[in-house]
Amino acid sequence: MANPLTLLMPVAPHADLIALAATVKENQPKLHAALTEIGTVHYARTLLLDRAVTNLQPGINPSKAYVLAVITEYDGSFDKYIQDFVKEVGPIFDALLRFVDGAEKLIPVANNTSAFTAFIAKNDASQHDLNQGLYQAYDATVQEILASL
Repeated sequence: MANPLTLLMPVAPHADLIALAATVKENQPKLHAALTEIGTVHYARTLLLDRAVTNLQPGINPSKAYVLAVITEYDGSFDKYIQDFVKEVGPIFDALLRFVDGAEKLIPVANNTSAFTAFIAKNDASQHDLNQGLYQAYDATVQEILASL
Protein backbone atom coordinates (compact mmCIF):
# COMPACT_ATOMS: atom_id res chain seq x y z
CA MET A 1 0.00 0.00 0.00
CA ALA A 2 1.27 3.46 -0.89
CA ASN A 3 1.91 6.19 1.64
CA PRO A 4 1.35 9.91 1.00
CA LEU A 5 3.78 12.78 1.46
CA THR A 6 2.47 16.33 1.15
CA LEU A 7 5.48 18.44 2.01
CA LEU A 8 4.48 22.11 2.37
CA MET A 9 7.49 24.42 2.59
CA PRO A 10 7.04 28.16 3.22
CA VAL A 11 8.91 30.18 0.62
CA ALA A 12 11.18 32.84 2.12
CA PRO A 13 9.50 36.28 1.95
CA HIS A 14 12.18 37.80 -0.27
CA ALA A 15 12.84 34.74 -2.44
CA ASP A 16 13.19 35.26 -6.18
CA LEU A 17 10.19 33.34 -7.56
CA ILE A 18 11.55 33.42 -11.12
CA ALA A 19 14.75 31.76 -9.88
CA LEU A 20 12.70 29.26 -7.86
CA ALA A 21 10.63 28.32 -10.94
CA ALA A 22 13.81 28.02 -13.01
CA THR A 23 15.39 25.79 -10.36
CA VAL A 24 12.37 23.50 -10.34
CA LYS A 25 12.31 23.35 -14.15
CA GLU A 26 16.04 22.75 -14.63
CA ASN A 27 16.02 19.95 -12.05
CA GLN A 28 13.02 18.07 -13.50
CA PRO A 29 15.10 15.62 -15.60
CA LYS A 30 17.40 14.87 -12.63
CA LEU A 31 14.41 14.50 -10.33
CA HIS A 32 12.66 12.09 -12.69
CA ALA A 33 15.83 9.99 -13.03
CA ALA A 34 16.35 9.97 -9.26
CA LEU A 35 12.76 8.95 -8.52
CA THR A 36 13.02 6.17 -11.10
CA GLU A 37 16.23 5.01 -9.38
CA ILE A 38 14.52 5.01 -5.98
CA GLY A 39 11.88 2.73 -7.47
CA THR A 40 9.18 3.18 -4.83
CA VAL A 41 7.51 6.41 -5.96
CA HIS A 42 4.12 6.08 -7.63
CA TYR A 43 3.65 9.78 -8.39
CA ALA A 44 5.44 13.02 -7.59
CA ARG A 45 4.75 16.64 -8.33
CA THR A 46 5.81 20.08 -7.24
CA LEU A 47 3.38 22.93 -6.88
CA LEU A 48 3.65 26.60 -5.93
CA LEU A 49 0.74 27.90 -3.84
CA ASP A 50 -0.10 31.45 -2.78
CA ARG A 51 -1.79 31.63 0.62
CA ALA A 52 -2.69 35.29 -0.05
CA VAL A 53 -5.39 34.42 -2.59
CA THR A 54 -8.58 32.48 -2.08
CA ASN A 55 -7.92 29.75 -4.64
CA LEU A 56 -4.19 29.45 -3.72
CA GLN A 57 -3.20 29.94 -7.37
CA PRO A 58 -0.09 32.09 -7.85
CA GLY A 59 -0.87 35.09 -9.98
CA ILE A 60 0.60 38.23 -11.44
CA ASN A 61 0.36 40.15 -8.15
CA PRO A 62 3.25 38.88 -6.07
CA SER A 63 2.67 38.17 -2.41
CA LYS A 64 4.89 37.15 0.44
CA ALA A 65 2.79 34.08 1.26
CA TYR A 66 4.02 31.42 -1.15
CA VAL A 67 4.34 27.74 -0.29
CA LEU A 68 6.33 25.21 -2.30
CA ALA A 69 4.62 21.83 -2.18
CA VAL A 70 6.21 18.48 -2.99
CA ILE A 71 3.49 15.84 -3.20
CA THR A 72 4.28 12.15 -3.61
CA GLU A 73 2.90 8.69 -3.03
CA TYR A 74 5.51 6.04 -2.20
CA ASP A 75 5.91 2.45 -1.08
CA GLY A 76 7.52 1.45 2.20
CA SER A 77 8.34 3.27 5.38
CA PHE A 78 8.78 7.02 5.79
CA ASP A 79 12.32 6.64 7.16
CA LYS A 80 13.47 4.46 4.26
CA TYR A 81 11.87 6.84 1.78
CA ILE A 82 13.66 9.84 3.29
CA GLN A 83 16.98 7.95 3.31
CA ASP A 84 16.49 7.19 -0.39
CA PHE A 85 15.49 10.81 -0.97
CA VAL A 86 18.65 12.12 0.66
CA LYS A 87 20.81 9.72 -1.34
CA GLU A 88 19.19 10.28 -4.74
CA VAL A 89 17.51 13.68 -4.52
CA GLY A 90 19.65 15.46 -1.93
CA PRO A 91 21.39 17.86 -4.35
CA ILE A 92 18.03 18.84 -5.85
CA PHE A 93 16.67 19.60 -2.39
CA ASP A 94 19.83 21.56 -1.62
CA ALA A 95 18.95 23.78 -4.60
CA LEU A 96 15.26 24.12 -3.61
CA LEU A 97 15.84 24.72 0.09
CA ARG A 98 17.70 27.95 -0.75
CA PHE A 99 14.23 29.42 -1.35
CA VAL A 100 12.55 27.98 1.77
CA ASP A 101 12.12 30.11 4.85
CA GLY A 102 14.38 28.90 7.66
CA ALA A 103 15.82 25.94 5.72
CA GLU A 104 19.40 27.15 5.24
CA LYS A 105 20.54 25.03 8.22
CA LEU A 106 19.44 21.89 6.35
CA ILE A 107 21.83 22.43 3.43
CA PRO A 108 23.43 20.15 2.42
CA VAL A 109 20.80 17.57 3.33
CA ALA A 110 23.40 14.78 3.06
CA ASN A 111 25.14 16.25 6.12
CA ASN A 112 21.91 17.04 7.96
CA THR A 113 19.81 13.92 7.46
CA SER A 114 18.23 13.93 10.93
CA ALA A 115 17.28 17.60 10.75
CA PHE A 116 16.02 17.17 7.17
CA THR A 117 13.90 14.17 8.21
CA ALA A 118 12.46 16.15 11.14
CA PHE A 119 11.76 19.10 8.82
CA ILE A 120 9.88 16.86 6.38
CA ALA A 121 7.90 15.18 9.16
CA LYS A 122 6.97 18.57 10.65
CA ASN A 123 5.87 19.98 7.27
CA ASP A 124 4.11 16.87 5.94
CA ALA A 125 0.43 17.81 5.78
CA SER A 126 -0.45 14.18 4.97
CA GLN A 127 0.27 13.25 8.58
CA HIS A 128 -2.13 15.82 10.04
CA ASP A 129 -5.19 14.25 11.64
CA LEU A 130 -7.52 16.21 9.34
CA ASN A 131 -5.77 14.99 6.17
CA GLN A 132 -6.12 11.22 6.36
CA GLY A 133 -7.87 10.70 3.03
CA LEU A 134 -5.59 8.84 0.60
CA TYR A 135 -7.56 6.72 -1.84
CA GLN A 136 -5.72 3.91 -3.57
CA ALA A 137 -7.33 1.95 -6.39
CA TYR A 138 -4.84 -0.91 -6.13
CA ASP A 139 -2.50 -2.38 -3.53
CA ALA A 140 0.43 -3.22 -5.81
CA THR A 141 3.87 -1.68 -5.31
CA VAL A 142 5.67 0.32 -7.99
CA GLN A 143 7.95 -2.64 -8.66
CA GLU A 144 4.99 -5.05 -9.00
CA ILE A 145 3.26 -2.67 -11.39
CA LEU A 146 6.40 -2.22 -13.53
CA ALA A 147 6.96 -5.99 -13.63
CA SER A 148 3.43 -6.53 -14.92
CA LEU A 149 3.77 -4.08 -17.82
